[in-house]
Amino acid sequence: MNIENSTILITGASSGIGEATAIAAVEKGARVVLLARREDKLRDLAALLGSNALALPCDVTDAAQIETCIQKALEKFGQIDALVNNAGRGLYSPIENIDIEAYRELLELNTIAPLVMMQAVIPHMRQQGSGAIVNVSSGATFGILPGASAYTSSKTALNTLSDVARVELAEAGIVVSTLYPFVTDTEFYGAVEKGQDAAEAEIKGIGEAAHSPERVAEKILGLIRTGERQDDLVPKEYGGSLDT
Repeated sequence: MNIENSTILITGASSGIGEATAIAAVEKGARVVLLARREDKLRDLAALLGSNALALPCDVTDAAQIETCIQKALEKFGQIDALVNNAGRGLYSPIENIDIEAYRELLELNTIAPLVMMQAVIPHMRQQGSGAIVNVSSGATFGILPGASAYTSSKTALNTLSDVARVELAEAGIVVSTLYPFVTDTEFYGAVEKGQDAAEAEIKGIGEAAHSPERVAEKILGLIRTGERQDDLVPKEYGGSLDT
């Protein structure tokens, strides 16, 4: 898909990877629809990006809010060519200590919300006869990490949803891809629901190997452009394809 003149809907767009993806997309001539809960940050980003950006405050765990945002996006730009499912959160805890309610909330955001987003845009993409969906997973799913079972299981489920959707939607001209970032220097580690100390220790341990959100954004746009099944920023020593 050509990025220029396309309309790209991005969840979790108020900071980090989502914000960087929006900026990079507009720089390449795209229009962007920005979804996140933090209205002030969304408005600031939309003001920076100008008339090619639409800020829509949205809790992506609320299907009614999603549907309203889809309608507003279509009213503004007339089409949705690509969806970037980026919104997500971490939870770090040993199996025996996982808070069940916190885990349910994690699954709602990391797994179910991306599915609902896909279901919301698929009918419009079918009507167009084309579309691209990029689900942002995690390189943590490449390994077995003690303390990360809640988070990685939510993302592993997303991986399967993404792969099956790719097969099911191919005939409709809709391409579904999965991106596996490595540790990224964003607010993610400061917004972990449980296990804050473990999350902070992880990013400190990685140090200079952590990637910028701009580098991840380029990978996301690359998947929209090429339609490849997946890409990653995971070093080979951790099971990925990246030479360090």
